Amino acid sequence: MEKLLKIGITHGDINGVGYEVILKTLADQRVLDVCTPVIYGSSKAVGYYKKVLELEHLTVSVVKSGSDAVAHRINVVNCCSDELKIEMGQATADSGLNAFFALDMATLDLQNGVIDAMVTAPINKSTMPQDRFPYTGHTEYLEAKANQKGLMLLLHDALRVALVTNHLALKDVAANITEERILTKLHILQKSLRVDFGIRTPRIAVLALNPHAGDNGLFGREETEIIAPAIQKANERGILCFGPFAADGFWGSSSVTKFDAVLAMYHDQGLAPFKAMYMGEGVNFTAGLPFVRTSPDHGTAYELAGKNKADESSLRQAVYMAVDIVKQRAQEAAFAANPLVIDEKMFADKKKNRENA
Repeated sequence: MEKLLKIGITHGDINGVGYEVILKTLADQRVLDVCTPVIYGSSKAVGYYKKVLELEHLTVSVVKSGSDAVAHRINVVNCCSDELKIEMGQATADSGLNAFFALDMATLDLQNGVIDAMVTAPINKSTMPQDRFPYTGHTEYLEAKANQKGLMLLLHDALRVALVTNHLALKDVAANITEERILTKLHILQKSLRVDFGIRTPRIAVLALNPHAGDNGLFGREETEIIAPAIQKANERGILCFGPFAADGFWGSSSVTKFDAVLAMYHDQGLAPFKAMYMGEGVNFTAGLPFVRTSPDHGTAYELAGKNKADESSLRQAVYMAVDIVKQRAQEAAFAANPLVIDEKMFADKKKNRENA
């Protein structure tokens, strides 16, 4: 029988909807049959939210570490003090500190191979302890831990949207759009599409920065002087990419269906259209790192905390996606080690998918 992967789940901000979407996800036995979940958080908080959400029937095993996790059970590793204070719907320093404790311990276990992947529940960056977390988000924190560049990638079925710049003030975006940065992101994106998603020859659309793609310099010269040259160099290096496309026309047409991924220049250029179409159903994946981390596509949603109204769909998909990517990476590594060995299961699955299409 195939060994279940261990998926660490950080509890995020204890005053938001993190525990609600985690517990609702893990209340489905089908999830426990796919992986062994390990909540990095607080057994006290688990008990509190089980009562609030009327999920007291859930059985949770408290374990000392992820290595002790029991298959087909909900496991929790205590990362926080028993004195933590839950104030639903409130942004507090205590909630930020306990979010950091969970994230830090889970990341360490992830890097040490104790768990196979990590799913992070939402945090509030403004409450995180700045002396321990001087980052603008999970992506930047994980890049620092891995000591290499990553890529924010939002996923929903066939739509994949990546970003050149992440959490950056709009006034600073143009100065951070460089040929080198675009080439780096395109390289990471192409490799991820191949290794993490099994797309052998991915096609990538690159969006322009300015309205109308700069209109031949009328609205800016980034397209002609930076983005287009980067696209040309990427193609010369074997990365199949096209553009720059004016963002409004691209998102407003069927063009998106012709590509395996879209590289946007800044946060809202890529994520606003994505969330308008798939909010609550997408997954945030940090591509390009040696370990697998996913998260739901929403925030702490303080206004919903404790009301039993939060939708767990995105976090559930984040768990499934983490499992799929770990398995895909293993399959890719096995094939790379011996390309003459044909993975019959892989081809059988692809044949079945074609027949069911």
